[in-house]
Amino acid sequence: MGQIIQFLREVKIELIKVTWPKRDELLGSTTVVLILSLILSIFIGIADTIISRVVIFILAR
Repeated sequence: MGQIIQFLREVKIELIKVTWPKRDELLGSTTVVLILSLILSIFIGIADTIISRVVIFILAR
């Protein structure tokens, strides 16, 4: 039980040392992640459609 309490104390100390992002940094990072996720999703969707049609074309022969 003593080890758990010691661990939680150390976690608390480390959390005090953390430099949390400012609101502007957080919004900027979130925007970048959302935009890149959207772009990647579109790319994967297009690639999937093309590959599916190629496979169907090949198998239909």
